[in-house]
Amino acid sequence: MLTEFLVFFFLLIFIAALPDGGFAFTLFYLIFGALLLGWLWARRAGKAVHYHRKFDSRAFWGEEIPVGIQVENAGWLPVPWLYLHESLPVELAPAGPVKHVVSLAPGGRAEIVYRLQGRKRGYYPLGPLFATCGDPIGLARPQEYTAPPDHITVFPKIIPLTSLHLPSRSPQGTLRHHQPIFEDPARILNKRDYTAGDSLRRIDWKSSAAAGRLQVKQFEPSIALETSIFLNLNSAEYEAQHRLDAVELAIVVAASIANWVAGQRQAVGLVTNGIDPHRDGRYVPPLPPRKGRGHLMRLLEILARLQSAPTGSLAALLRKESPQLPWGTTVVVITGRAEEALFDELIQAQRRGQNVVLILVGRTVSVQKAREQARSLGFPLYAFQNETGLDIWRRA
Repeated sequence: MLTEFLVFFFLLIFIAALPDGGFAFTLFYLIFGALLLGWLWARRAGKAVHYHRKFDSRAFWGEEIPVGIQVENAGWLPVPWLYLHESLPVELAPAGPVKHVVSLAPGGRAEIVYRLQGRKRGYYPLGPLFATCGDPIGLARPQEYTAPPDHITVFPKIIPLTSLHLPSRSPQGTLRHHQPIFEDPARILNKRDYTAGDSLRRIDWKSSAAAGRLQVKQFEPSIALETSIFLNLNSAEYEAQHRLDAVELAIVVAASIANWVAGQRQAVGLVTNGIDPHRDGRYVPPLPPRKGRGHLMRLLEILARLQSAPTGSLAALLRKESPQLPWGTTVVVITGRAEEALFDELIQAQRRGQNVVLILVGRTVSVQKAREQARSLGFPLYAFQNETGLDIWRRA
């Protein structure tokens, strides 16, 4: 179309140069003026348009995510038409990219709303947004503008657990325990008569005065469950044929356990050898065990972005990081393969007073051999080929 227009344009110039070409000369000026006015209009009006996305930057797996694009004309020229094209990640967009045309009066606003589906964990860009602005007549070339992308984090799938029993030897916590050695002075169970050898600190003087004999407080046993999750994302330690599914299952297990521990108001941390694209593909620093929902959200954000790659071995990671954990910490190890070097490091963790739980995910060979070895060393081992295996922790 541009070629035909140029031919017509130069034809008008030729006719205008003839002795009787006055009308063509006038038409030439009209067209040239319309082109210049349209170009200036589209350029100035397009620059005055502002764009803003309105959405929650974090979403849970399976959640519907509404996103609004607010478009505002901050200039004094109307925008006859504005074509918007929002590029979206295919993992979240059920209907492909968003395309829309709006017109804006001076100071006018418009909002485009679309919905995404959190079908896969990850860290995704929304945009960039491409905008094309034209003039009222449509003769000038449309002006193109680009709004930078925003990002959204979709948390990994969390399976609600109800009967997860993790070992712990840390006293003075908030979880009930059957061993009286872990009595919590803040939890009074009942009172009994004083017997020789009872500590004077246990005497309840008010109850003793009312009963006319010495009464001693009995405390409810409790423990603290400080947990550190070691998540192996070294691709070499997963079976190649089922690696993708096994890695995703490992992340689901890690997220579910972290959610359960945090729900018990206990401290949970994360150590992994996976890489984070948000950190230019570098390793993720260990996340020390902490309490609170804010800490859990940070842990889930890391799990959402993690990727498997040929990195250092899990045994080397345990050798480096587990000595930094305090005595009594529960170390939950999630991996796709249990080798002899890993068992050696788990033994060392036990000797340091840490409680070990080993979880194998995916179609792991020699599971029975690993189970027997774990039983001989005195720590539990669980093997899950898919998410339904976690039902053993969902029974009340």
